Amino acid sequence: MSLKNTINNIVLIVLIVFISCTNNEKEKKDLQAVIKETKKEGECPEYLLKNKKNNLNISILLDLSDRIDEKKYPNTSMEYFQRDLGYINSISNSFLEHIQNKKLVLINDDMQIYFEPAPANITINQKSKELKVSFTKNLTKELIENTKKKYTTIPKEIYTLAKENGKYLGSDTWRFFKDKAKRYCIKECNRNILVILTDGYMFHTDTKLKEKNLTSFITPRTLRNFGLNNSRWEETFEKKGFGFIPASKKLNNLEVLVIGLVNHDKKRNPYSQDVVKKYWSKWLENMGIKKYEIYGAELPSNMDNTIRNFILN
Repeated sequence: MSLKNTINNIVLIVLIVFISCTNNEKEKKDLQAVIKETKKEGECPEYLLKNKKNNLNISILLDLSDRIDEKKYPNTSMEYFQRDLGYINSISNSFLEHIQNKKLVLINDDMQIYFEPAPANITINQKSKELKVSFTKNLTKELIENTKKKYTTIPKEIYTLAKENGKYLGSDTWRFFKDKAKRYCIKECNRNILVILTDGYMFHTDTKLKEKNLTSFITPRTLRNFGLNNSRWEETFEKKGFGFIPASKKLNNLEVLVIGLVNHDKKRNPYSQDVVKKYWSKWLENMGIKKYEIYGAELPSNMDNTIRNFILN
């Protein structure tokens, strides 16, 4: 007997035992229907595939570039790295709320944090592994509490370590989409959500590609050089075909939430944040992503409902 068949048989046995123990007639009928429809072949059992919209796979991509340097980009109301921590807290709380509202037998949910490139600091990499959590029918209250604690403390430690030496090489978001988004962030049995915490500018020393007026990067200087710093920026954008080079394709099974856009060039380009949002919207659509939302670096308390609604609805 193959390993896949063995696993599916175990799932069926668990379902049958669960049915025998429940006193709720409606729940019995629902679970009996699940068993009847479960396939013995295939990577994703039919009962999970039919429930995939309710099976969350949340990935968080952190931009650990100099945008988190409070000396270079100070913000008196709340530093940008602190805002990130607030967003991460809202994401994890929404995820755990979702878990706690599911039937135990249907739990098949994951959450993890990524960086690109991987930081040279070994400790950061080790800590990020602790934030990779997977929930199945073996869920316990202790696991939920432990996850909540990890997502409250470890991200702060990661940002502290990332700022320690003051050497920022940029965040290679373009390369992440090209090489890793499909493999890391998309699972057959799940609703796949990628949350990107970034100021919206994209640059890495190892990825500076240009194809006509499409690039793999944008910086405040880039936008000025392209003439996208006046009230006619949108007309110029469309006429000259500016945008990001598509890094992948057929990402229709991935939903994307971008949070943290900031205009770091207000004096010379008051339209910069609008232009950056246009770049991202066009890019995501060109890669096949149908559901996405893009927001600025608002206070975490104001973003909490927005994050919660995106994840839970």
